[in-house]
Amino acid sequence: MPASADASTVARDHDSGDAMGDYTIKPLGEMPDVLGNYPGEMRMITYEVDAEQVALTFRRMPPNTGGKGSYGHFHKTQEELYLVLSGTLQFKLGETVVDVPGGTAVRVSPETARSVWNEGPEDAELVIASLKIEDPSGDSVAVPNFWPAGD
Repeated sequence: MPASADASTVARDHDSGDAMGDYTIKPLGEMPDVLGNYPGEMRMITYEVDAEQVALTFRRMPPNTGGKGSYGHFHKTQEELYLVLSGTLQFKLGETVVDVPGGTAVRVSPETARSVWNEGPEDAELVIASLKIEDPSGDSVAVPNFWPAGD
């Protein structure tokens, strides 16, 4: 019978060659929401499971939330992959705005300015993946007034 993943689990056995291996299991609900008072949730999975190579973030966006009326960003080195799990999100990629439905992946090169918006009418969920780097905030460059509220 499979083990339940209702609590955090860490198993590390580097020396014995045991099949147990090295893994971490942690429910999403046990990871802190870094959005504070902003609607929705954003959970930085990478640090919560001690990932060594991959950066992974979960985001739930209620209707009328995201980057419209605000700034966008691009990266100096990081390519990002977005997987829209549910709902439909608008992505502004450079000067292009595109609707992306659930079940769709979007790859964005480092130098492409981007932002994401949920026009609604339902919550949308997405996962963002990239390589883990030492200074993620130092790799991100904000683009003020990237997506004016009236666009």
